[in-house]
Amino acid sequence: MTAFCFAVNCGKIALMERENLTRFAWLSIAAAIITIALKSAAYWFTGSVGLLSDALESLINLAAAIVALLTLRIAAQPADEDHAFGHDKAEYFSSGIEGTLIFIAALSIAYTAIRRLLAPQPIEQLGIGLIVSGIATAVNLSVALILLKAGKKHHSLILEADGHHLMTDVWTSVGVVLGVGLVSLTGWLRLDPIVAILVAVNIIWTGYGLIKRSVLGLMDTVVAPEIQTVAEEVLKKYAEKEGITYENFRSRQSGMKKFFYVDIQFPNDWTIHHVHEIADRIEVEIVDKIPNSTVFSHLEPFDK
Repeated sequence: MTAFCFAVNCGKIALMERENLTRFAWLSIAAAIITIALKSAAYWFTGSVGLLSDALESLINLAAAIVALLTLRIAAQPADEDHAFGHDKAEYFSSGIEGTLIFIAALSIAYTAIRRLLAPQPIEQLGIGLIVSGIATAVNLSVALILLKAGKKHHSLILEADGHHLMTDVWTSVGVVLGVGLVSLTGWLRLDPIVAILVAVNIIWTGYGLIKRSVLGLMDTVVAPEIQTVAEEVLKKYAEKEGITYENFRSRQSGMKKFFYVDIQFPNDWTIHHVHEIADRIEVEIVDKIPNSTVFSHLEPFDK
């Protein structure tokens, strides 16, 4: 009963947080639209395939932001008869979809870059193009920092993934700008498509990481070791203080939620009331120290 109560309370808190987090997804969508417009303008001014690759990556940012918004809304739905543990795993589908879209973008960039590598073209109006691209990069950097801070504060994998993706885009843009600038200085036109190919490789690596995280999440991966240690320290404290023991301590991560399971043994002469009182205190302390967590404890006497 105690675990069920904690699950209900955590579910209500998570629902409120999810609903509030959608504003960050809207911010990411707005930033993606602005940067697409700016980077497309930069490509139009210069004809640089490197800047084109940067613009294509921003299209993926827009798609990822839209998927994040939809996923946050799905994950915010409370537990029901068909989904007793809630809908938090929708976050992992978001990561998988985003990773797949990134692969598609990388292939498009590589195809365009290889064609330009075989038939180099001069870059025009480079100064204006770089200024416009720089403004777009500043927008992405600002939004990425906001998303990373919000993701860490609210323990949202979706916002953290979106923030890291945007930060990757920032570094990609910096590399593209430097590469295109070197084209202007050296006159080596093939450097432009080479930069675009490097961007494609970097994007593929990002996509691989997102898909890997999605697969691991769907397979009920344990929570981060440092977080699990916090929960186990609480168990160790009560084991030493109250004279109980515990075993089969395990955990799993489901989106922003964390679930802990443990078997607790107690002296045979303890009353049911006293046993549950100790278990309640353990569960409350773990939940207080680890936001969005639920603890399930199985209680049994020393002589089973």
